[in-house]
This record gives sequence, structure tokens and C-alpha cells, in this order.
Amino acid sequence: MKKGIGIILTLLGLIATIITGMQVADDSDSFSIFGADVVVSQANYTPLIISVAVLVIGVILWTSSRK
Repeated sequence: MKKGIGIILTLLGLIATIITGMQVADDSDSFSIFGADVVVSQANYTPLIISVAVLVIGVILWTSSRK
């Protein structure tokens, strides 16, 4: 049971991390001032943090069920 839930959470967390990571990268703008690159991020990092947490919880459940 834990193994199945762990696999599902791992897959969902991985997919969500990829999607939200691409959105965060798209919401970041960079420009150059006097030869220095400045990066301005207007992204919301909360969904990315939540998806990484789901991924980590899934991996922990998956690996703990193997013992």
C-alpha cells in the first residue's frame, strides 16, 4: 500500500515540479545594465515548493516500503 502511494506521489510530484519549474523560468526576465546581467523574477515559488515536497514525500514512502 505504501509502495503504491509512494510511486503515485513520486510521479505526480515529478510532473508538477517540471511544469511549475518551466513556469518559474518563463516568469523570470533578464536584462543588461552597463554590461551586467540583471535577473528579475516575478514568479510565484509556492507551487514549485509544494510539488518538490510531494516528490520528496513520495520518494520517502516508496523507499521505506522496500524494507
